[in-house]
Parts: sequence; C-alpha cells; structure tokens
Amino acid sequence: MANVLWLQGGACSGNTMSFLNAEEPTVIDLVTDFGVNILWHPSVGLEIGEQVTHLLQDILAGKVQCDILVYEGSIIQGPNNTGTMNYFCDRPMKDWVQELSKVAGFVVAIGDCATWGGIPAVAPNPSESTGVQFLKKEKGGFLGANYKSKGGLPVINIPGCPAHPDWITQILVAIATGRIGDVLLDEYHRPKTFFTDFVQTGCSNVVNFANKVDGGFGKRGNGCLFYEVGCRGPMTRASCNRILWNRQSSKTRANHPCLGCTEPGFPHHDLMKGSVFKTLKYLGFLPQDVPAGNSKLGYYMRAGFEKTMHAVEVAVGVEKSHSQGSK
Repeated sequence: MANVLWLQGGACSGNTMSFLNAEEPTVIDLVTDFGVNILWHPSVGLEIGEQVTHLLQDILAGKVQCDILVYEGSIIQGPNNTGTMNYFCDRPMKDWVQELSKVAGFVVAIGDCATWGGIPAVAPNPSESTGVQFLKKEKGGFLGANYKSKGGLPVINIPGCPAHPDWITQILVAIATGRIGDVLLDEYHRPKTFFTDFVQTGCSNVVNFANKVDGGFGKRGNGCLFYEVGCRGPMTRASCNRILWNRQSSKTRANHPCLGCTEPGFPHHDLMKGSVFKTLKYLGFLPQDVPAGNSKLGYYMRAGFEKTMHAVEVAVGVEKSHSQGSK
C-alpha cells in the first residue's frame, strides 16, 4: 500500500481534471489494482477543515506514512517571502510543503506551475511563484537544487499544461509498485519514458514540415504550423503524438500549434505580445526558435535549400501533369 497526499498551490486545477480522466490506468485502477491509498486530494478527499489539518500534523509526527507527496500548482512565496498569499490549514502552504517534503518517500510535481513556476511565475511575478525544484530552466526552485526525498530521488517532474493523465497515473504506479528505480530522469527531472521524443514524432504534418510547406491555424493537411503560427513541436519533448489525448488526438493532429508546455521555458517569451500563435522571426522570414539540435545558421541554410528544392519539385510536377494532359 502506497499512501498518496495531493496538495494544490497556485493552480487552476487543470492537472486534477486531467488526473481524474486517466485511462491507462484509471484513478480507480490505482486504488483497486495497484495498492494506492489516496490520503487526501482537494477534489476527492473526504476530510474537510480541521480533519485535513490533523491529517497533515499526523504525517509530520510520523503517525501516518506519506509515501508520495504530489504537488500541483506553483509555490506561492509572496508577499515578501511570507507565503501568506496562499494560506492552507491555518498556515502558508509553502510551510507545509517544506516540512512534508522532509518526511515524504517521494515528491512528484504535476504540471508546469509545480515543475517550473508556469504562468504564475511570468514577470513581474507578483505572487513570487516558483516551481518545487525549478524556476524556469534554473534548478533550485523552492526546495533547492540539492533536495532529495527519503526515497533518494529529487523531485520527479511531470510537466504539461495540463500534464497528460496517463503520465501521472503511470508514474504513481511505478512508485507504488517499487519500479521507480527503473525510470530514468532527464536533466529537468522528467521521466525519459514520456519526455525523450519530440511532439513532432507522430505528427500528421511531419511531411509538410520536411518540405517546408507553410500551414495555417485549423487548416487540416494544409501545411506545417511551425513556420507561421508558432508551433513548438520540433523543439518540445513529450509523447503527445504517441500517447494520444483521450486515445483520439493531439493539438497538432487537430491542427492546433504545440505550445511547448512540457519545456521549462513555458510560457515561452513570457507571453510577450505577439508571441502566442505566431512564429517570431528575424527580418520577417527567419524563425527565431529553430528545431532542437540545430544551429540557427545551419538550419536557415538547410531549410532554404529544402524549400527551394520542394518548390522546384512542385513546379516540375505541375509541368509534367500539364504535358501529360495535353497528349
């Protein structure tokens, strides 16, 4: 039996909604098949008011074991590092997290706000929000760069806005069944199982990307969304097109640009005006952000050549079709 305590800070509850929609395994499967006992969750917990306070106090006193501390939302430290903007059970939430993280077997941060600070941490960040162990790309966050749980691991980050439901439940299963040691974490503490391939892997527009065919928002099969509407699929690590949402689709398959929400820079460019649903460019035609693993100059040269060659192929194909039609 693995006891799970789920707390929520500066959040929209999107990851809770995602979690409750999990399919492989479902939340019910976690309890009935994998030995997960949910001590408390803000949406499904039975305890209220002082009952929750007493539960948290019992955990800290060692009377109740907390195997997995799940945290959703940013750590709110404001104003002036007091944390009083986010009170929970008669004290700042950040104080509970600080103490509970010392007794928890493992700590799992769910969603962008918990992993990197997310939208609440965008400048000027009036709530003084941060992630549990990262602030954007900088390791440290609230618990510090050297934090490790009693289980010997740093905070396990499952980013996303929201995170895919099955990413959440499968990591909880791995911990509950003693298999978390088999899960490798990357430099941002993301499980490599889900965050090695790029969103572009499995994208239905990948041929248009290769041929440098521009596409528009919502126009299925009409071109790649990277060139005009800000799709970040080529530089975002996530399995969105391998483990489909609702077992049906993904943003890019529905011709909606990937927002890069599993990367620590999200929201990218700090939501600067004109940066959402639009590819930022140099000189009006060179994308500022290029696919991962490419230098900007190298990408510009190769992309220009490939786009020219595709245009030639199309032109030759048109000429051939005209000549064949006239025979």
